[in-house]
Amino acid sequence: MEGKEEDVKLGANKFNERQPIGTSAQTKDYKEPPPAPLFEPGELTSWSFWRAGIAEFMATFLFLYITVLTVMGYARSTSKCASVGVQGIAWAFGGMIFALVYCTAGISGGHINPAVTFGLFLARKLSLTRAVFYIVMQTLGAICGAGVVKGFQPTIYQIQGGGANVVAHGYTKGSGLGAEIIGTFVLVYTVFSATDAKRNARDSHVPILAPLPIGFAVFLVHLATIPITGTGINPARSLGAAIIFNKDHAWDDHVMDLLGWTIHRSCTRCPLPPGDHQSHPIQEWALKFSCL
Repeated sequence: MEGKEEDVKLGANKFNERQPIGTSAQTKDYKEPPPAPLFEPGELTSWSFWRAGIAEFMATFLFLYITVLTVMGYARSTSKCASVGVQGIAWAFGGMIFALVYCTAGISGGHINPAVTFGLFLARKLSLTRAVFYIVMQTLGAICGAGVVKGFQPTIYQIQGGGANVVAHGYTKGSGLGAEIIGTFVLVYTVFSATDAKRNARDSHVPILAPLPIGFAVFLVHLATIPITGTGINPARSLGAAIIFNKDHAWDDHVMDLLGWTIHRSCTRCPLPPGDHQSHPIQEWALKFSCL
């Protein structure tokens, strides 16, 4: 029967597609899940809801801790050839996303990125309650991760830029914003493709392999945009590093320019004591957060 073809219905697709017998595209029942409700009060009393938020916090904390330390090691090296280089930084970001998505996918879905969470919310894959909770926990995790790195080496952290995203010399802010928009699109597009329920119903190996293409997407986007903006594509990563580094250049070139400008300008009006830049980063953040 080799070479013979038959009609195979793929998931919920109502159109027939012709594929050879013996491929992995076998017919499986698939039902489109209902859209997530906008607000689900029952989530607030569920332990799985809070556990998912804790998982997002820890994952983003570890993500910033490893990646910013890698950036600091590269920045402080006198010989760039003796350091991990741009490829090593990209591997650190992509590898951590791969590992963390694999670890947290069964708990929270492995978002680790407000852009991913917001995209899934727009697609009605999760409620507004969970989306807001995830974004808050991701941002707090990023701030704490960058704060721990600064606590290890405060002087070097400030001298070397703190891993904050800035537009490189020779590029405009518009170019940086465009690179970030396209890079974030690549990541979110990969996430949606790798976690598509129709593919999961058809190919049982897809859910197991989902962290791999997501990690590779992060790796490839970093290779392309590190020379332009240092690569954000993760609002929590960019915001956390900018808050802890807390310098005008980082705020002025922040990927989320409007949000960064708003936070920075509102904080400059706070009655902070002289020399507040020398205080502990967590104290610094707490003072600024209270002013918003």
